[in-house]
Amino acid sequence: MYKKLLIPFFIFFCLSLFSQNIKSIQLRPLQENNFSSIVPLGIVLELSFDDLEADSKEYQYKIEHKTHNWKSSRLLASQYINGFEQNYINNATNSFNTLQSYTHYSVQIPNTNTVITKSGNYLLSVLNEDEEVVFTRRFVLYENQTTVGVSVARSRDTKTLNTQQTVQFFVNHPTLKINNPGQEIKVVVLKNNNWNEKITELQPTFFKPNQLVYSHTNKTNFWGGNEYLNFDSKYIRTNSLNIIQVDKREVYHHFIYPFTFNPYKKYMYNPDVNGQFVIRTLEASEATTEADYAMMHFSLSVDEPFAEKEVYVYGAFSNFEVMEAHKMVYHAAEKTYKGNFLLKQGFYNYTYATVDRRGVVNTNEVNGTFYETENEYTVLVYYKPFGAFYERVVGVGTGFFNQNE
Repeated sequence: MYKKLLIPFFIFFCLSLFSQNIKSIQLRPLQENNFSSIVPLGIVLELSFDDLEADSKEYQYKIEHKTHNWKSSRLLASQYINGFEQNYINNATNSFNTLQSYTHYSVQIPNTNTVITKSGNYLLSVLNEDEEVVFTRRFVLYENQTTVGVSVARSRDTKTLNTQQTVQFFVNHPTLKINNPGQEIKVVVLKNNNWNEKITELQPTFFKPNQLVYSHTNKTNFWGGNEYLNFDSKYIRTNSLNIIQVDKREVYHHFIYPFTFNPYKKYMYNPDVNGQFVIRTLEASEATTEADYAMMHFSLSVDEPFAEKEVYVYGAFSNFEVMEAHKMVYHAAEKTYKGNFLLKQGFYNYTYATVDRRGVVNTNEVNGTFYETENEYTVLVYYKPFGAFYERVVGVGTGFFNQNE
């Protein structure tokens, strides 16, 4: 059975009504162009987001330790945090000189009130004044106790030779005593930092002295997908990359270059950032509070609507979830799906996802899937020896598809 790029369906109506006005959520290291929230223990992550109601609410953050499969762990907060697991987000700044008003919030972790002491999976929740969850984000803190080598190649299965990629890897553990790898070691293979595209429950194929080898063929196959589409709204008043029209109304309206569906399209290399986005403006000095919001208009041309399926705009800007606000509507007279929603100025990757009546999301149906696509794969190694109370993340490795391999 092949691993398919079909993920369980969540119409992400948002975790509460309050989150409908929350935009531009990012949880990233401070380093520029680093989009991953999988970092070594002790590295600073910054959470930031905007509230379009612009009324300076009192938000709090809460941090919870999780298992490798995101269940509640056995640890108490005092066992993995020095300080408090729940605190107020005090850094709030109002937007300046923008048509769309908003309040920008940010907090860095660790900070003087919250120091995380153990590696592992963590769920970061933001709570409103009534302590209701507004949104959540995942992050992983790891120790460099192992060396993880990752290679990515074209699928070896003739049925998916042109559409899938195979991930293989090894784990060197010279300083860790592993008596029963099947019980003590868990691995997760993640595609493009998207927790909806992962493979788990893998066992080593070979055991060597101080090394575990995972040389599966079909079990670690991912759909290659395609390079993401993109646009750049760094100029709010004029056209920019893939933006063909700008109108000023209650806010600026940007019309993105239409995408035409072609079921017979061939792969074409187009550098992307694997679905991520960067907030930026070239018309002000401080993007966090001076970048404006624009109503982005998306259009997908196709002769007939996708039978018994809905179409959504999809990317990291929605945490790789399909959201009701990003749903597109088919206009039969124009033979085009259309949709629009607010996004802060910046460079964005996006694609289109279809959702069938069973609630299955398919991110390949519109844009295609090819073995040549440049994807980043991350392997996380979790270690829980017999008698331990929690899973440590003892190693992380990354690999990229290379057509020459």
